[in-house]
Amino acid sequence: MKFWTGIEQAFKRNGLRLFEKWLDRGIISPNFINLYEIRRILVVRQHDQLGDFLLSTPVFRALRQFFPQAHIAVIARTYTAELAQNNEYINEVLVVPEKLLWWTPAKIWRLLRGLWSGWDLAIVLNTVSHSLTSDLLAYFSGARYVLGSEHRVFPGCKRNFFYNLTARYFAPAKPQSERNLDIVRHLGIDTDDRSEVMTLTASEKLFAGNFLRQYNVAEKEVVIAMHPGAGKIHNRWPVEKFAELANALHRQFSVRLVLTWGPHENELGINLCRRLSFDPIVVHGLSLRRLAALLTRAQVFICNDTGVMHLTAAAGTPLVAIFGPTDPLEWKPVGKKFIAVRGEKNSCENVSVQQILQAVQSSLGHQLTPRREPPDEALSPTAGDWTDEDTQSFLRRFVYKDEMKDA
Repeated sequence: MKFWTGIEQAFKRNGLRLFEKWLDRGIISPNFINLYEIRRILVVRQHDQLGDFLLSTPVFRALRQFFPQAHIAVIARTYTAELAQNNEYINEVLVVPEKLLWWTPAKIWRLLRGLWSGWDLAIVLNTVSHSLTSDLLAYFSGARYVLGSEHRVFPGCKRNFFYNLTARYFAPAKPQSERNLDIVRHLGIDTDDRSEVMTLTASEKLFAGNFLRQYNVAEKEVVIAMHPGAGKIHNRWPVEKFAELANALHRQFSVRLVLTWGPHENELGINLCRRLSFDPIVVHGLSLRRLAALLTRAQVFICNDTGVMHLTAAAGTPLVAIFGPTDPLEWKPVGKKFIAVRGEKNSCENVSVQQILQAVQSSLGHQLTPRREPPDEALSPTAGDWTDEDTQSFLRRFVYKDEMKDA
């Protein structure tokens, strides 16, 4: 929705302050709210990316623990809405299509019908960015109470006036999952479990097992998954180091290596594969939910600071993540089984292969067994320039033929 995003940004910069006087509902103290009267709760997180959405899922858990009988819904963009499906803490998912062409009368009606279905409390999780669209959705939901952070006030405005409940922002750095929880803590709502969460179905777990059986992966085999990509280039560990690590793991230990990369990262993925001394299992083109199900079969996931890191954490798989410019204190998933290695001078390039190898060994412990026989060599070319035909032929060998129907 680039067109709408441009309008939103321009309006936030130049026109929003003119409406503050008429739309400001004032501030209510939490002391004057009877929380036991709240029956319907709407959480708005249609802005931001994959990782940001998953970092907000501890809020769903906190709300459900405090309001066990409430109807809890979340508004999400199309890309992240599937991650909220079947979540054990959520009753309903409302979808905001990301592209103008995706808007249809039926989708608009479903969104409006859900938005105007009588909410007691609307919560905007404006931690990473502050979306005017999210504020408008919460405000015009008609909820009696609208809660959000006092942080990231729009230019020219005195406060975040769409909210009549304003949560305090605490300046010191802290995990982003804590930032999200800080908003509902304004009402005394909290949880002891800060982990990210998504709920996989039985058919999705079955799919993961069937997928690996195609490659003769036994139930007890150790599977190590790797993801060399990241949306931000400076968050990427060099592909040469990923290859060196993969080759070392394959040469030294009895493990199966799985490689994943994003839909726009074929060049990166192919570059990595060409540097390997063996043929990995390449996962390409799966939905986020099926990818998460497959990653639950891995004993450890090696990645950069990217959205798939949080997808893996939400699926419960241990991981080793390479950090550079971003601070792991804020962005690493919460939990001891999630290991962060940050390069000197905040650069991914300064993380050594040996550092990651040691972290993987620490994570897997006795699960890693030395390889007794020489490993198989790669079937794919490792030198020279590939033609487009070579690339497509290579990908066809590994892309899963998604013909399986959900059970």
